[in-house]
Amino acid sequence: MTNPPTSHRRSLVAGTVGNFVEWYEFGAYGFFATVIAANFFSTTATSDAESLIKTYASFALAFFFRPIGAAIFGRVGDRIGRRPTLILVLLLMTGSTTLIGVLPTYASVGALAPWLLTLVRALQGLSAGGEFGGAVSIMTEFAPAGRRGRYGAWQSFTVALGLLAGAGLAAILATVLSKEALTDWGWRVPFLVALPLGLVALWLRLRLEETPSFTRTQTAAAQPGAGGAAEPRPAGAGEVARAIALGIGRLMGWSAAGYTFLVVMPSYLQATLNATFQQALVATVLANAGFAASILPAGALSDRIGRRPVMMTGAALVVVLAFPLLNLLQDKEAGTAAKGAAVFVAGLVVGLMAGPGPAMLAEMFPTRARYTGLGLAYSLSNAVFSGSAGLIITELIKQTKNIDIPAWYVVVTCAVSVVALATLRGDDHRRELRD
Repeated sequence: MTNPPTSHRRSLVAGTVGNFVEWYEFGAYGFFATVIAANFFSTTATSDAESLIKTYASFALAFFFRPIGAAIFGRVGDRIGRRPTLILVLLLMTGSTTLIGVLPTYASVGALAPWLLTLVRALQGLSAGGEFGGAVSIMTEFAPAGRRGRYGAWQSFTVALGLLAGAGLAAILATVLSKEALTDWGWRVPFLVALPLGLVALWLRLRLEETPSFTRTQTAAAQPGAGGAAEPRPAGAGEVARAIALGIGRLMGWSAAGYTFLVVMPSYLQATLNATFQQALVATVLANAGFAASILPAGALSDRIGRRPVMMTGAALVVVLAFPLLNLLQDKEAGTAAKGAAVFVAGLVVGLMAGPGPAMLAEMFPTRARYTGLGLAYSLSNAVFSGSAGLIITELIKQTKNIDIPAWYVVVTCAVSVVALATLRGDDHRRELRD
């Protein structure tokens, strides 16, 4: 079946717009972690470090709800379709994100405040778990032959755009508002902005068509025996489970390095290296700019030479460069330009994994289990290695006083990913997606 170009473009826009909203919010939460800690978790009996750890614990909790969302919405998406499921996921995501902007703080309702925040974060985790699998399925199943890497890379690219938008708005608010105003009400603005963004995303997804791959498998399932040899073979639970486990190994370096360099870095720079809020945000913007710059070229390159060499190069470069880049940031004698280049390069190498990653995952699962399988692999990897990154790094630095913990964290996880990525077949990018 040949899809008209309009369907291709709509799949990209509708698939990525919800992802943009999701990562814009997650980025905003990470960038305002210290402010949120003061508003929701800080009491006279807790230190700033303890409040920040509790904030990251809430951050991590949302990630651990992602696999639940991936399993629930993935099952629905593989049964009734990608389009209606992605609309439902978007409504849940937009509503829960907007709620954060109106939640009462600790000063208003006491101990109820952190519980309300945690509940809303759990709802966000459920919606985010259902977003990735559907968005990537939409983009790769509509992608023209030989362009799955490029189309899937747009999912990662909107991660960068969402994080940059969150960082940019945070930087603007930190510049135009006083510290008191930012702590009092300014931090709410990024979350309230999610409402109009979500409404635009909803309009775009309502215009989306169902993917040809899903339509074809549904037609075959409705006519048992009529498809002969062409009828798709049901995916076994064991086969899918093995693919999910392997997918986690291939993604863990991307998950850990991505969140360490792109989201956790602001709080690390402030809490450990005594950077100002504005300096930390500028560094994060540069890191995300490097990330964005390499994603689409990496996805396109993987369509030509394969997913394996591009992603392995990215993971290996993190292993080699993590300590030198972090030590440069720690060096008080290093110039501002050198430090800016360091964080830009850190984002750049993560983009080499993020560009081909979505297409690589889509190619691991058949259509009848793709939404569920790739969503679970991604969400489980993110729950353990992204959502827990801030909590693990902050707690280990507190306990060990070792400021090199972020480098150790990304080196170990990326080394494991190098091994897992080596098992990729060299011609996966040329094969048709399995029904």
